[in-house]
Amino acid sequence: MKNYHYIFTGTGLAALMTVYKMVQSGNFKDKTILLIDEDSKKSNDRTWCYWEQSKGKWDKIISMKWNRALYANEAFSRSLDLQPYQYKMIKGLDFYNKIFKRISKETNITFLNQNVIGYSESADGVVVQTTGGDFSCDKLLNSIYDPSKILAQKKYPLLQQHFIGWFIQSEQLVFNPNQLTFMDFSVAQKGNTRFMYILPTSNTQALIEYTLFSKDLLAEAEYEDEIKTYIANLGIKDYTIIEKEQGSIPMTSYPFWKNNTQHIINIGSAGGWTKASTGFTFKNSDKKSDALVGFLNSGTDFRKFHKTNKFWFYDLLLLDILDQKNEKGSLIFSSLFKKGNPAVIFKFLDEQTSFLEDIRVILKCPTLLFLKALVKRVF
Repeated sequence: MKNYHYIFTGTGLAALMTVYKMVQSGNFKDKTILLIDEDSKKSNDRTWCYWEQSKGKWDKIISMKWNRALYANEAFSRSLDLQPYQYKMIKGLDFYNKIFKRISKETNITFLNQNVIGYSESADGVVVQTTGGDFSCDKLLNSIYDPSKILAQKKYPLLQQHFIGWFIQSEQLVFNPNQLTFMDFSVAQKGNTRFMYILPTSNTQALIEYTLFSKDLLAEAEYEDEIKTYIANLGIKDYTIIEKEQGSIPMTSYPFWKNNTQHIINIGSAGGWTKASTGFTFKNSDKKSDALVGFLNSGTDFRKFHKTNKFWFYDLLLLDILDQKNEKGSLIFSSLFKKGNPAVIFKFLDEQTSFLEDIRVILKCPTLLFLKALVKRVF
């Protein structure tokens, strides 16, 4: 049985970011690394978006960026000036190609296109079972999400950000490529938090996603029927579907770090790296992978890799509300964006605000809802 210093089970965003930064650091050339995934990462299976100020480390592979965003519900719409932020989009395949092009040059890194069956830990390390055989390692970095432990408890609610998106080519000039639609809550809520999300890349092309923050997924036809209706309401009569994407991202403040052991760390969705209140993943994974690579340079016990901050608790309160009153999502987000400073809101969602700025943002939300959630959570 071949032994490696590090094994990554699953090669999603978090795993690929982490191994890429391990290579960039130059500190792991003498360490053997095995990546295992049943998906070869050769298709454009998803789109990631994030916001940041000025230039960033991933700018060479962004496919589009915007300085303005539209927020809307059934009663109002507002065009948001995002400066000093820019909203950026990266296609999954461009990200995969960049990472694999770089790590393929490293003789100490191996990619195995196999399915992971399970793993077990001993005092000396971990053994990983795959459809291609067993492998041992000193440290396991797992990004295969298993919801069983979350579903087995009731202290921390679990919602899903679930969606289906169509990238379409329209015969009509209907899109504004200078402005994305961040959230459009004008669609029927049907007792949930439901909105449309539009990423226009030209006057005639855009990714249109029907998105929900709720507990239960829908039948595929329901997402697609809503997209068809929305497209028709935009005045689009003739269009072609170029690509489709769909996904379901866990939204929870469950303390994933408590499942880490001396030799095993859970990363990505499996480790709670998704921003719990919004489902955004890219920026959080970027920050977490930086911290993890730094930890790998000095730490040996993965139980010590964790820091809880105030934003974890803010997210928990929002999820407590949406868990019990899922239809309140439009009210909460609309209260934020109707008159709030967009730059401060995005800074808050990026977990960069001071406590005073936190208060200014939170006070724009429905106060009674959050006070009740706070009292219930504390007592």
